[in-house]
Amino acid sequence: MADKNLLLGDEALALGALHAGLSGVYAYPGTPSTEITEYIQLHPLARERNVHRDWSCNEKTAMEGALGMSYAGKRALVCFKHVGLNVCADPFMGSAMTGANGGLVIASCDDPSMHSSQNEQDSRFYGAFAMMPVFEPSSQQETYEMAREAFDYSEKRGIPVLMRLTTRMSHSRAVVESGADIREQNQLHYPANPRQWVTLPVNARVRNRQLIKDYQTFEADAAVSRFNFLKEGPDKSMGIIACGIAYNYLMENFPDGCPYPVLKVSQYPFPRELAVKLSGMVKTLLVLEEGQPLVEDRLKGVFPTGITVHGRLDNSVPRDGELTPDAVRAALGLPALPEYPASQVVAPRPPALCQGCGHRDFFTALNNVLKDYEGARVFGDIGCYTLGWMPPFRSLHTCVEMGASVTMALGSAYSGTYPAVAVIGDSTFTHSGMTGLLDAVNGKADVTVCISDNLTTGMTGGQDSAGTGRLEAICEGLGVEPEHIRTIVPLPKNYPDMEKVIREEIEYHGVSVIISRRECIQTLKRHAKK
Repeated sequence: MADKNLLLGDEALALGALHAGLSGVYAYPGTPSTEITEYIQLHPLARERNVHRDWSCNEKTAMEGALGMSYAGKRALVCFKHVGLNVCADPFMGSAMTGANGGLVIASCDDPSMHSSQNEQDSRFYGAFAMMPVFEPSSQQETYEMAREAFDYSEKRGIPVLMRLTTRMSHSRAVVESGADIREQNQLHYPANPRQWVTLPVNARVRNRQLIKDYQTFEADAAVSRFNFLKEGPDKSMGIIACGIAYNYLMENFPDGCPYPVLKVSQYPFPRELAVKLSGMVKTLLVLEEGQPLVEDRLKGVFPTGITVHGRLDNSVPRDGELTPDAVRAALGLPALPEYPASQVVAPRPPALCQGCGHRDFFTALNNVLKDYEGARVFGDIGCYTLGWMPPFRSLHTCVEMGASVTMALGSAYSGTYPAVAVIGDSTFTHSGMTGLLDAVNGKADVTVCISDNLTTGMTGGQDSAGTGRLEAICEGLGVEPEHIRTIVPLPKNYPDMEKVIREEIEYHGVSVIISRRECIQTLKRHAKK
């Protein structure tokens, strides 16, 4: 008997994976993907079946761990936000060469409008780049069903599948019917063609040619997929191509049914046959897609002359930011719905570090010291402490991507910057800061690396941090001199001692590490309640 639950899109994907016979989830937390792994970690079926569900150090190690599980014949899920796909691009691209043995699904959650991200990149481009099938659900129910089918498809075609969600799909809820058929985990079994998994050029060339042939099969599959369909409409003045959640937004504007012919696309490669059929029915086309104009751009040359295509490229749909039902409404030429003004009672509240956060005390002490150094530059990183750029601290000068603080400080120090200070969190340090520190040690650079250790992955809700209790040993193992690995406790009463340590390490012309350690105020509250 099927169950009905009110689920986030992330939770629907997680439940679909569990019901598909999942053996392991590999992930690094990142909004809007975090809830996928957390749901699996807390689900009784995962505990009962001993599903692997620990957090990975970063997205690259997650992808590699899942690929190893697939090699062993088991079903594995990888989860991260869109920029995490950059981190694991090497094994991701390599997995298209090796193929999949056990079903392998890679969930990348994009963040258009950059609610908590540094760019708006669209993961569908990676799927096309790797010649890998992409599934993009249009609803929470479809997310659940698609997750199950993605594992089946991965094993049927021997290829990993990229599953793309966006913020509104990940973080909105709907009733999901589930559980009518719960699959057992796969038995251990190894690839029938082991040569394919050794990507020496002599093997990879053969596999590359096969993948090109297989991609034609993926296209044919997409044309007949139940997730893609062409629905006729009485008004042939315009046709609409609606991708993923855009289909949901379109139908929200036509509760009694869309009067125009509509091609719904939720499985890629893009079903060109269906698009050509649609173009024969209409005079103009409107492309609705969340993210960048991937489909719209690739329609050039597909249709006969005389078909006008509208979308993001001609600003019929806003070029940046999230797609919304209102933006779809405007693109359709429908009158705007009534707007409700924001309450005048609630004042705007920009993000800020929590009151009582140890990062606040660290930045205060750091600022007190650096005001005596005219040329000081502080290179920041990704985490709660990035808010140190905001008032009242204004401590950071840069923030680019995970781990960049250490290596940017290193490059700037080589250019003559003094003092060159890097500020990085404990989880970000073990994610991608350790190699930068090794570069600094090998180059005998004049840098001061400050690891702001709140004993958790705070920005995404307090997940385990891989380096907890090990940071000093890691830094010493990387070659930092033990006497220049200093630990401070960021509290107002400790400001004099904190400032003394920071100043001493800045004055030391070599690699030094200052670990500012105090538990995140939010996880401390949770532990106190327990």
